[in-house]
Amino acid sequence: MFSRALAVSSIRRLHGSAVLTAQAIRMPSLSPTMESGTIVKWVKKEGDEVGPGDVLCEIQTDKAVVAMETDEEGVLAKILVKEDVPDVTIGRIIAVMAEAGEDWKSVKVPEEGKGESKPAKKAESKTENKAESKKPSPAQSKPSEKPQKETAPAHSTDGQKTSLLGPAVKLMMQHYGIERDVVKGSGPKGTIVKGDLLNYIKSKNLSPEPQTAEPPTSKDDKPKKPAKPTPAPGTTYVDIPLSNMRKTIAKRLTQSKTTIPHAYLGISVNLRTVSQLRSRLKADGIPVSVNDFVIKSVAHALRIVPEVNVQFIKDAVVPQKSVDVSVAVATESGLITPIVPNADRLGVSEISSKIKELVGKAKQNKLQLNEFQGGTFTVSNLGMYGISHFTAIINPPQAAIMAVGGAEDYLTPDMSAEKIMRVTLCFDNRAISETHAAQFLSEFQAAFEDADVLLFGASTANLAALL
Repeated sequence: MFSRALAVSSIRRLHGSAVLTAQAIRMPSLSPTMESGTIVKWVKKEGDEVGPGDVLCEIQTDKAVVAMETDEEGVLAKILVKEDVPDVTIGRIIAVMAEAGEDWKSVKVPEEGKGESKPAKKAESKTENKAESKKPSPAQSKPSEKPQKETAPAHSTDGQKTSLLGPAVKLMMQHYGIERDVVKGSGPKGTIVKGDLLNYIKSKNLSPEPQTAEPPTSKDDKPKKPAKPTPAPGTTYVDIPLSNMRKTIAKRLTQSKTTIPHAYLGISVNLRTVSQLRSRLKADGIPVSVNDFVIKSVAHALRIVPEVNVQFIKDAVVPQKSVDVSVAVATESGLITPIVPNADRLGVSEISSKIKELVGKAKQNKLQLNEFQGGTFTVSNLGMYGISHFTAIINPPQAAIMAVGGAEDYLTPDMSAEKIMRVTLCFDNRAISETHAAQFLSEFQAAFEDADVLLFGASTANLAALL
């Protein structure tokens, strides 16, 4: 429940002789890295009565689609931000509620919530800029105007005009051998747009210049890359804007890969024991996957080698007390990592049930914040896609992620056939040494190939010592 994140303020308005109270519902902060969100669905509509625990809407954050609940009671009077409006900043008023029994249709909207933009200021700015002489300024575009990148300055040189041509226009001019000065532009201030070029090509009945196989006669005699094929005239395409979630994924992965010194160690594990256990458990009506055993073995190894169960925060290594394993799950919105908390204390069947529950919620965008925020270690498994082995990108502030490949046939020295699986530990070398990483992989391998550890959490020798 996100009642704490839901900022509700009382705003009093006069309406006739009655005093109406409008409760402003604001865009909440639903994750530590969230800066804005998008309402993907309003569950309640205007005029609906709401009470504590009711879901008002579903919000796409930088992490997932999260249900927004309220702890207030009243009537949803006015929805100010419609569905699919992108980048609604935290704290902005998205709706207002009226108290039960009030005339909700007469509740006035708070000033802060009115309007999406301020066109008056834009108009003033445009007038002032127009009055200035010989001072280029950012374009104050109306919605019907073309983007700035296709608009040339009033006093630009030919070189400046060429630099302002769109990439598709430049490429097509090169492909057809057309000089910039021979085409008359119909865009703002004579800018050449794609339609101008297509009309010129059609009127002159031009064909693309032939591509020769002869080496270029450049000064450095270095071969140039072949020119990319030009789309046929009239070809269309559609840009797919990134969702808030995918923007954040891109930002975080880029930051991780460029700022964290990734190091890698790999090991192969035998699947014989796991295959036998899966068959036995399936016969008892307990279906479990290979990945369930992977998580069980990872949790066991993290408890034995706590130097890997750490986070790296503000140039400091922060040991984690609990073993909370994040599991990478692909959804339509993007990749999300729900968490199996205290995985070292769970049996493999409990881990299996928990993962199925989390994956189901993730696919339906119903994960709660505490179910995907945090985690001390991540497991990413692509074995089901036939991938033999791969490396993954660390999810900060975590310091390690294990990349799990699929089963492979292996012929032993005594000519017997075995199934093996390769795993790669990708770790932050600032926080985890190669020695500790190697110890972790060794413990993982031992646990994965030991039925007693997988079923009871300890080897036969350790169980005997306990008894």
